[in-house]
Amino acid sequence: MTTIIRNESRGALPDGFKTSPKPLELHEKLPHYAPTPLIDALPIAEKLGLARVLVKDESQRFGMPSFKLLGASWATCQALIHDVGRDPAPWVDIDELRQQVASLRPFALAAATDGNHGRAVARMAKLLGFEAKIFVPTGTTDARIKGIESEGATCTVVDGDYDDTVTRSAEEASERCLVIGDTSWPGYEDIPRWVAEGYATIFHEIAESPDVVFVPLGVGALGAAATDFYKRARHTTDTTIVGVEPETCASVLASIQKGELVTVPGPHPSMMAGLNCGTPSPVAFPTLKAGLDWCVAVEDSYAEAAMRTLAECSITSGETGAAALAGLEAVMASSNPLELGKETTVLVISTEGATDPAAYERIVGRKAT
Repeated sequence: MTTIIRNESRGALPDGFKTSPKPLELHEKLPHYAPTPLIDALPIAEKLGLARVLVKDESQRFGMPSFKLLGASWATCQALIHDVGRDPAPWVDIDELRQQVASLRPFALAAATDGNHGRAVARMAKLLGFEAKIFVPTGTTDARIKGIESEGATCTVVDGDYDDTVTRSAEEASERCLVIGDTSWPGYEDIPRWVAEGYATIFHEIAESPDVVFVPLGVGALGAAATDFYKRARHTTDTTIVGVEPETCASVLASIQKGELVTVPGPHPSMMAGLNCGTPSPVAFPTLKAGLDWCVAVEDSYAEAAMRTLAECSITSGETGAAALAGLEAVMASSNPLELGKETTVLVISTEGATDPAAYERIVGRKAT
């Protein structure tokens, strides 16, 4: 089953969240920074009857299997300035920054995650010489837990869903620990906003102006970054933004339908683990409500098919990473209410690589490259 709705509550974007090139300036100083590939996937365009399908491949961002360090790094540095009161002198590389924050130790970063965000926070902690305390929901695969632990973090499995891990991670906040969360709650709004701002680097790296952007949602931070970038930073309302979620956990779709935040109760069994977020971020939702054009909720079978389609184009994409293409393929397999056609250029954000290699091999039929 596929659910496709048009957002009828679009309006002026709120001022509370705005993308800018400043995070990119920071990212360029981090180890292994390079713009990720933008792949012109001609076979997919031909298959779907579109002019072009551009795939932004985030499977090797900073040598990690997802885009999440973009948000974790910017949010951490901003939090050190505004929350800890440590405004570093101008720094050239991460070694200089690590030396400048050395006096804070012992110090830790904490986060709730379905996998990728927590690993990114753990990597940022390691780069700065801090500890990392990461919390994951029940059912998180061993591969994703091991990925987090490979960054030197402690990883605690919380008896509950993603929202329960958010609650647990919040308990770690102290003078010696920053919680770097990508979703917000009352009194905790700046850091999730900075996380979303960090994701804008993805779009600043893209010179092309697509007609339509398909982006996976989760708590909505990446979707808010895409929406603000194309609707405000590019000064155009011509680009259509489409958010994609699992059918079993379409919290943004439900919230837009109701006009206010809605929690989709668990369990959230989708294989698109990074999108199993029962409640949208209150920081991200106003931008999504005002600027997102369409919401698409898809079954896991579409994600599996999208993984195989991307693999045929030599793009390694995990279950969550393939969600945006899954949404596009689901739209084209339906009545195509977006009226996409042979004149349409579509940008698809593939947000992760094979974060669970065993699952990838089972679904795609070969090992990830």
